Amino acid sequence: MTDKIEKLKTIEQRLLWLSHWMIHNANHIRPKAGGIKVGGHQASSASMVSIMTALYFDVLKPEDRVAVKPHASPIFHAIQYLMGNQTQEKMENFRGYGGVQSYPSRTKDIDDVDFSTGSVGLGVAVTSFASIIQDYIQAKPWGGIRKMGRMIALVGDAELDEGNIYEALQEGWKNDLRNCWWIIDYNRQSLDGIVKEGLFKRIEQVFDAFGWDVVRVKYGHLQRAAFEEVGGEKLRQWIDDCPNQLYSALTFMGGAVWRERLMDALGDQGDVTALIARRSDDELAALMENLGGNCVQTMAETFAAVDHDRPVCFLAYTIKGWGTPIAGHKDNHGGLMNKSQMEEWQKYMRIPKGHEWDKFATVANPEAFEAQLAETPFFAKGRRRYKDDIIEVPAIEIATDRNISTQMAFGKILDNLSKGDSLLAERIVTTSPDVTGTTNLGPWVNRRKLFARKFQEDTFKVENIPSTAKWEFTPEGQHIELGIAEMNLFLLLAAAGLSHSIFGKRLIPIGTLYDPFVSRGLDALNYACYQDARFMIVGTPSGVTLAPEGGAHQSIASPLIGMSQDGLASFEPAFVDELAVIMEWAFGYLQKDGEDDPDKPICERTWLRDETGGSVYLRLTTNPIEQPATRVDDDFRQGAIDGAYWLRKPGPNCEVVIAYQGAVAPEAIKAAGIIANGRRDIGVLAVTSADRLNAGWMAAQRARSNGIANAQSHIETLMADMQRECALVTVIDGHPATLSWLGGVHGHKTISHGVEHFGQTGTIADLYRHFNIDAQALVHSVSELTHGRQIRSVLTVV
Repeated sequence: MTDKIEKLKTIEQRLLWLSHWMIHNANHIRPKAGGIKVGGHQASSASMVSIMTALYFDVLKPEDRVAVKPHASPIFHAIQYLMGNQTQEKMENFRGYGGVQSYPSRTKDIDDVDFSTGSVGLGVAVTSFASIIQDYIQAKPWGGIRKMGRMIALVGDAELDEGNIYEALQEGWKNDLRNCWWIIDYNRQSLDGIVKEGLFKRIEQVFDAFGWDVVRVKYGHLQRAAFEEVGGEKLRQWIDDCPNQLYSALTFMGGAVWRERLMDALGDQGDVTALIARRSDDELAALMENLGGNCVQTMAETFAAVDHDRPVCFLAYTIKGWGTPIAGHKDNHGGLMNKSQMEEWQKYMRIPKGHEWDKFATVANPEAFEAQLAETPFFAKGRRRYKDDIIEVPAIEIATDRNISTQMAFGKILDNLSKGDSLLAERIVTTSPDVTGTTNLGPWVNRRKLFARKFQEDTFKVENIPSTAKWEFTPEGQHIELGIAEMNLFLLLAAAGLSHSIFGKRLIPIGTLYDPFVSRGLDALNYACYQDARFMIVGTPSGVTLAPEGGAHQSIASPLIGMSQDGLASFEPAFVDELAVIMEWAFGYLQKDGEDDPDKPICERTWLRDETGGSVYLRLTTNPIEQPATRVDDDFRQGAIDGAYWLRKPGPNCEVVIAYQGAVAPEAIKAAGIIANGRRDIGVLAVTSADRLNAGWMAAQRARSNGIANAQSHIETLMADMQRECALVTVIDGHPATLSWLGGVHGHKTISHGVEHFGQTGTIADLYRHFNIDAQALVHSVSELTHGRQIRSVLTVV
């Protein structure tokens, strides 16, 4: 072998050992509570070691980005450990508290993770969207990416069962995808069994249909050399015809059994018999297990041969557990080498006792070898996390002198930005899954155009056909149109929301979708937030307020999703001035990372971690409602951001407070007006974000339990003057649990109104009445809570 291949082979064996020892240490040596298996996927790691060695140490450049197959995480961490980017302490604590993560994590691992993985399929698909975002940035006058990188996914073959992968393939084809590699670890074993025969043919057909180059890497250099011998073609044919399950089983049983089976099948043919006879059992096993994906030489040569930017799918044949005693066994996915197997394997790998964590235990000249590693291009420039300047946010204002919906106001705010020349407007990129017009992005898109690498004129405009939509595609465009696939929406937002870190150019991504279909992309939304991607998602229209559309288009659970999703600040403004204040704040919040004041990440007014920033979710509606008079007071503005403010502050003798969120504001206000005929001190609490109120309340409680006696959240401060006997009625066009917890803040008796069941078609008044979220239902609840005390016949008034 050449010096380069010898070096790669040495690295490969070091990575194989270090990754497996890390897993073994966690399961069999490190003390653990309860005797529960820690796990770690030794076999799935082993099948990837040759691929990852060739990739990281021979092919990658600093501008490239890689999403590592979740179950190959131990190999990734071993690579980083070998290069000095991971500590032994954390390796020893693999899958333990504070140790290296089970699956690569941008936010929780200290080493240089490009894309978090874990939910299978998502880490694969996000690389195609990252490539699209790279093209988007490069096309802009302010872009200037020095070197275009390849977005690479290491893919488990069982991941190809995930439907989101095929949605991503289609979107990539639409957007003329390039600079994207998917490397499939085709070990033909999944968690529960063996992959179906002939799958590779289907894989090739699918990728070919979407315009990808498909490179099948089936044979290693030992096999290719054997095929050149007399009788070699017969051996190749036998390998090609051998069922996946049998190939795996023979691998597990070893060289003697390989010989027996091959001789049974081919032994009466003199030429191939001689080919087999020339090899010892160990040599024969090495030959038969030298599939392309387990041959570092073959993988390096294959990668180096790609000299274009078209998307490439490498179908790399591997053996699960390659190079270990559990190779090929059908139970090895979650299986582990036991202590005796590890002892024997340690001898085979020539690792001296006591040197298990030594990076260069088997290297003759460690100093020279380490110096060679330091010159590896991918690692030569150090950490590859970038930053970009904070973008100034201009004042966002909108007239509120007429009936208007929050969805329409959102469109007007973006349209106003599109008319200006602010840096913020320049960096906004919008996207939507085929609902651009119906989510009020149309005016923005008409001014800022749609993105494509090549200009595409609007045929309707050319043919002089009147249309409100001017669909012109251009490299300068700032809207990326997607097909109807919410998973793709959130994956694109994930890629765009990491642009400042991955490409060094900050984007302000805004995605719109119908609110009920947030749930369709929920896994990808969670994945985007887990990566700490920064974006604004606008769910509109929402709730049963979308009355004529019926139940399938009427969201119920999305407010609870907004409350429970980490990394996402959720708002549901009722009025346009609230929306303007929230969006102005949100554009700054998307850009925060805590570095301006790292010692004070908590806002003591609210006990929220606002300095760390995050993404933002706006739940909007299509129902035009009467707007309040112009409000400029600081309490209103700050309250809208913090989550609530008093629309009508309760008086000293207040018996009832109505708290509402979102589109039902007119019903709450109407009910309060009716009840006020008998109770002058009634309060009306305008909640703009149950999410932020609840998060602050929980944080303040934790702070008090930790000895900070004066910790007080925003909602506790707002409700502090409410007498204990005061009753609380909450209402939302969504699940009532969103606001029901408010009664627990200071122990007020509470009745919560909301929507718990699928809606139906009808008018807004019909559905509000049906679900008891109208003014009359609120008045009835007030009557119940006040034990029938006189309300001056308000029920008759209603």
